[in-house]
Amino acid sequence: MYSRRRHLYFAMMGLCIGLFVLAWAVVRLWSVPAAVAMCIVAMVIPPVAAIVANRRGPDDRWWDDPSGDAKSDEWWDELDGKKRPQDPYDR
Repeated sequence: MYSRRRHLYFAMMGLCIGLFVLAWAVVRLWSVPAAVAMCIVAMVIPPVAAIVANRRGPDDRWWDDPSGDAKSDEWWDELDGKKRPQDPYDR
C-alpha cells in the first residue's frame, strides 16, 4: 500500500512540474491565459498529492494501536491515563 501511495505522489508531483514547464516554455507562446490556467491547475496538485500520500491505509498501524510489546504498551497507556484490563495469563 505504501509504495502505491508513494508512486502516485511522485506521479502527481511530476505532472505538476510538467504543467509548469509546459505552460511557460510552450503554451505561453500561443496563449497566456491558457498558460495561467495551467499554472492554477498545477498549483492545486501539491496539496492533493500530500493528502493522497499521507492518508491511512487499511493495513497501516495507527498511533494508538498496540505495538505488541506489553511493557511499552503498558507504559504508554499509563502516560495516556488509560486503564487496561489485566489478563491473568499475561504474566
